[in-house]
Amino acid sequence: MPNNEILICGAGIAGPALAYWLREGGFAVTIVERAPAPRPGGQTVDLRGAGRTVIERMGLLDRARAESVEQRGLALVDGSGRITARMPADSFGGEGIVSEIEILRGDLARLLYEASVPDTEYLFDDTITAVEQGADGVTVTFEKAAPRRFGLVVGADGPHSVVRALAFGPERDFVRPLCLHTAWFTATDDLELDGWYLMHNAPGGLVASARPGRLPGEIKAGLSFRSPPLACDRRDTTAQRELLARRFAHVGWETPRLLRAMRTAPDFFLDSMGQVRLDRWSRGRVALLGDAGYCATPLTGLGTSLALVGAYVLAGELATAEGDHRVAFRRYDEVMRPYVDQAQRLPPGGASGFAPSGRLGIRLRDLSMRQMTRRPMRNLLAAQFAKAGNIALPQYATVTRVPGRLRESGS
Repeated sequence: MPNNEILICGAGIAGPALAYWLREGGFAVTIVERAPAPRPGGQTVDLRGAGRTVIERMGLLDRARAESVEQRGLALVDGSGRITARMPADSFGGEGIVSEIEILRGDLARLLYEASVPDTEYLFDDTITAVEQGADGVTVTFEKAAPRRFGLVVGADGPHSVVRALAFGPERDFVRPLCLHTAWFTATDDLELDGWYLMHNAPGGLVASARPGRLPGEIKAGLSFRSPPLACDRRDTTAQRELLARRFAHVGWETPRLLRAMRTAPDFFLDSMGQVRLDRWSRGRVALLGDAGYCATPLTGLGTSLALVGAYVLAGELATAEGDHRVAFRRYDEVMRPYVDQAQRLPPGGASGFAPSGRLGIRLRDLSMRQMTRRPMRNLLAAQFAKAGNIALPQYATVTRVPGRLRESGS
């Protein structure tokens, strides 16, 4: 087995970004992905702060801008559709709740996939079922492909990470639930958004939202609700749709129209929100990246930045350490830990601030947003938003196309 072979599990944002930078360092990279192809569509994600800098260093910033979704900002609406508060996208220098560059997750994943694919082996429609670490490598068992041996394995497979479960332990040990659940799906209705991301709160911790898609007439919809962890099977979309239909049956605004679209949306997806917390992001020759290791939840708006920055730092440290994973993983933790700690700080109120339970809480939240966009509060928050999304990115001189090798350094 060549000593410089690295397996990445997950072909979303973090995995292909890591593959790109690892190949720049001369490593041989394989990515395994459960989906049969790169996942299209999805909701918009933010390119902000240091994450935007990483995309720029990859030479992809102009393409990302070209494929970004035009949004005027966030607006809160009442049951009749009247705007009660708004936050324009430029209120905080492009670093606010709606950032300067908003791009569909699938479009960003495609850009990263295309940047990595010339030098990366992809195994689609497969996943990992076992990892066995040894002194000189990791034997990986796949669901479909024959077992193979790699120098290192990286889990970039999201908050419900298979790699984390196999190498670190069960999900319940590392995921802190926020008792907030969100469904995302695409709608093609005639709802008039006028370029705004519209959000409607209803008593009971219910939130209905709609934001522009990239295609004409396309709407990206969301339905969120506060609840203790559900017993519902994450793969049973029929039961999930029925659950949402019951919970949102009497919610006003455009919610009935969104519920009708939900019934037939091919990209419907429901998941719980929770933050992933680990004391270490590596165990032997296995490491975690992005949501698998430090999911911040969409409430912070920094998940994409964490994935991109984490990929850049992990690859850079492996190249600098010439593949000595013990040194590289330690440095990866040292560089990323302060940034992750900062990025995982939830906005005021956390889940209850996003989805207040009562009418008074909704009115207070609307008032809070109106105050945020007024001077001098706006100037103060602009600095805070910018700081939360930034990190002094190292310049890795060794991230170039030169031969790299994993040292025989034990596990």
